[in-house]
Amino acid sequence: MIIILNLYMAYLLFFFGLVVFISNQKHLLSILLRLEFIALGLFINLVIFFNLFIYENYFTIIFLVFCVCEGALGLGILVSLIRTHGNDYFQSLNIL
Repeated sequence: MIIILNLYMAYLLFFFGLVVFISNQKHLLSILLRLEFIALGLFINLVIFFNLFIYENYFTIIFLVFCVCEGALGLGILVSLIRTHGNDYFQSLNIL
């Protein structure tokens, strides 16, 4: 019963992170933080799922490695954006 409640909490964590991510944000740093929040929710879901069905947890380690790579890539993009434009406003970028 407690595992099911933890699973619902992890789903709510992911859902709330997704809702906040979809909202209109101005800064790239806040967008990156929300992406990490979503990745944390997915990680908790994976851990609970694999422990519920007694699988090996190697996939969770691989998932953490990809989350760390995603975070490092996002911070690299943030630093290069601040060096070229002077701010991290996401809406001031010229995508075209």
